[in-house]
Amino acid sequence: MSILMLIYILNYIDRNNASAARLRGFEEDLRLEGSQFANVLSILYIGYILMQIPSNMFLNYFGKPSKYLPYCMIVWGGLSVCTGFATGYIGVLSIRFFLGFVEAAFFPGALFLLSKWYKRNELSQRTAFLSIGILLSNAFGSLIASGILDIMDGVLGFSAWRWLFFVEGMTTILVAFLSMFILPDFPENSSNWLSPSEKAVALERMAEDIGHEEDRTLTDGMESKELHVWWHGLRLAIGDWKVWWLAATLTCMTISLSFNAYFPTLSATMGYGPNITLLLCVPPWLFATGVALAISWHSDQTEERFRHISLSLSIVIVGFVLALSTMNTVVRYLSLFLMAQSYAGFICFLAWASGSVSHPPAKRPVALALINCISQFGNVMGSYVWPSSWGPTYNTSYSICIFMAVLSMAMCLVFRCHLAWLNHKSEKLEAEFGLGKRYRYTL
Repeated sequence: MSILMLIYILNYIDRNNASAARLRGFEEDLRLEGSQFANVLSILYIGYILMQIPSNMFLNYFGKPSKYLPYCMIVWGGLSVCTGFATGYIGVLSIRFFLGFVEAAFFPGALFLLSKWYKRNELSQRTAFLSIGILLSNAFGSLIASGILDIMDGVLGFSAWRWLFFVEGMTTILVAFLSMFILPDFPENSSNWLSPSEKAVALERMAEDIGHEEDRTLTDGMESKELHVWWHGLRLAIGDWKVWWLAATLTCMTISLSFNAYFPTLSATMGYGPNITLLLCVPPWLFATGVALAISWHSDQTEERFRHISLSLSIVIVGFVLALSTMNTVVRYLSLFLMAQSYAGFICFLAWASGSVSHPPAKRPVALALINCISQFGNVMGSYVWPSSWGPTYNTSYSICIFMAVLSMAMCLVFRCHLAWLNHKSEKLEAEFGLGKRYRYTL
């Protein structure tokens, strides 16, 4: 888990370092005007969208995340370094597109890897440990950026923001080589990690978690034929309306969390210089880390998702309202804490989605990739929610985020009601026909 978290921290730092670079001449040196900075942010997610599903399908076929994910890391680290050499809008736009194309492999691939090792009631906290990378990347990314931007300006003739991309990109490449020797593969092919008896236990744990006889029979009968063929998994995922509903819900939630990419900009509205602004970004994300761990742990212990997600989204709405209502420095800084904790709900939602599309096995990797892929349109749209012309109050931006958070909660409620109906239907079938225990969805 620790290596996955570290990789995700680097994944997000390489993705979001343009926001920190913006404070020290990134836009001016590249002569960006109007919405071009927003384009630079959003183009990454276009590449991200295009690659997520093919990447997870290939990972399911290849079956070696210990090799595939580090190879992708090496490429995206190299592209991050290349960003530091960009001289204009077209150059940085092209690099960011391909950066998203390669970075797309990691998050859905990591979720798939976790879902192959952990049962549904264990998944929320493991997903939390992985997704903590988002929160820690914002905390330590800002801290690291503050140091680099403060001391590296002019070294070897390069601006400080260029060194930001050089240092962070090379760090990613170094960790990629180390992770080849640390990352596990799937239980069925982790011969270097597990003894035959341990492998049998790992596989039986996951078989028990499926819990529903028709799926286990189907898996046993088709495993060597069609079930694990990638195109069959794609067909199953596309034909399940739950996948599309989850994807639409996560898209709305992602728009409501679009402040993440502009967090240094929002911190700057309090009136401090670039270094202080970046340092002020650290405490809210450390606070969010603690909240996410607590909520995800409680969600796993109670085997409940909806109320935990709704609690987190309700708190972020309070944060948006506070930021919307005043320019007072203390209140706006408090609002940043309330906004940052919203990722606790995001993490619980990811675990909920993973457990709700977990069978049959061939469907799971494609469904997770499809949900995450479609939700990236939220990041594309969210890049345009915070134009400079709406600052420094960003009242319109906060209003959009409030609406999207409320819509997300409403869609989660509809989904919960449907899963409750499916569970009730399974109970009736068991009682009427004496069937074995069927699959139960976590609510």
